[in-house]
Amino acid sequence: MTIQRHDTKARMSRAVIHQGVAYLCGQVTGPEARHEGIKAQTESMLARVDALLKEIGSSREQLLSATIYLKDGNDFAAMNEVWDAWVPEGYAPARTCVCAPLPADELKVEITVTTAVSS
Repeated sequence: MTIQRHDTKARMSRAVIHQGVAYLCGQVTGPEARHEGIKAQTESMLARVDALLKEIGSSREQLLSATIYLKDGNDFAAMNEVWDAWVPEGYAPARTCVCAPLPADELKVEITVTTAVSS
């Protein structure tokens, strides 16, 4: 059994790959959008997902599932506008969206992703 861990620290790995499936750690906005609105934070967060997918040899077309955490349910429609533009047509993953407290007051959205990895 082979398990690959990427960018492992004491608390977590940014990604863990096992049997062709990658489990990404939670992604939030980058510092450039940390104090912006939900659309800017969602765009920044998804750009970080794109970078991590590329790093591990995956892509948006290989997404299996996503869990989105929103600080405020009133941001659901605006977040979905960005999400819908980001997901390639015909490749939408299984998705859950829940309202939850986030680890920093200024954060509005976080995502965890499971994806297939090309062999």
